[in-house]
Amino acid sequence: MTSARKKAAETMANVDVVIEVVDARLPAASTNPLVHELRRHRQRPCLKVLNKSDLADPAVTKAWIAHYDQQEGVKAVAISSKKAGEVAKLPALCQSLAPHRNDNVKPLRMMIMGIPNVGKSTLMNALVKRKIAKVGDEPAVTKAQQVHQLSVRQTIIDTPGLMWPKIEHDSDGFMLAASHAIGRNAVIEEEVAVFLATLLLARYPALLEARYGFSLGGVDAVGVVEGVARRRGLLMRGGEADFEKASMVLLQDYRDGKLGRISLETPETRQMMLSSGSDQDVGD
Repeated sequence: MTSARKKAAETMANVDVVIEVVDARLPAASTNPLVHELRRHRQRPCLKVLNKSDLADPAVTKAWIAHYDQQEGVKAVAISSKKAGEVAKLPALCQSLAPHRNDNVKPLRMMIMGIPNVGKSTLMNALVKRKIAKVGDEPAVTKAQQVHQLSVRQTIIDTPGLMWPKIEHDSDGFMLAASHAIGRNAVIEEEVAVFLATLLLARYPALLEARYGFSLGGVDAVGVVEGVARRRGLLMRGGEADFEKASMVLLQDYRDGKLGRISLETPETRQMMLSSGSDQDVGD
């Protein structure tokens, strides 16, 4: 057991509710199975926070909320951690999962967990209403556990982003990389961009055309990236498309929400992938 996992397990023994933060655009892929394993062992209820919901497809997010609400001991909510009003509702939702912890003698003890770069630090800053966690668009910003008192009746523990040793499904790795939960050194950006373009062609072609202004007729994923290069003037000597730079443009546009509200997986595509025992077909 790694030191981070061991520390998380020890801390969970002394909390009442686990707040698990995931990326609303890829809720299952950004769920660390270790969190589920640890909280089930301790029989702790979970508030599943689908963060960055302002970047996700609202219809798909609604389906994910219904999916998680069917699970025992789980309550799901979609928010943007940049909206203070939405964040402010979280302690009351946690309280509803542990109604017996509601006085000065037995204060509510919450623990916030999640993989790197799902917005935990921004969420923590909003919860405590001051900057106590470093925020950045790079994985693993929070380095150590931090304990904060929200009120005399509520305490919250922030934990470092906890990645699992091995990502079981290749498509999860690509989705995590596209959303920047995995650092650049671990992936080939051009491959991630082609994966993303394949998915966008299948599910959100109108958003691609609206953003980059070229027809997608007869264009494959590689052609999408090359088209981005030509529309943005990213050409190398001889007029060849600069595939690397165009890949970064496509990925950054997705990460920043400039393509529109996009979800990379649905409950249905997830179930199909798990049932088939292979990675999901992004065109489904």
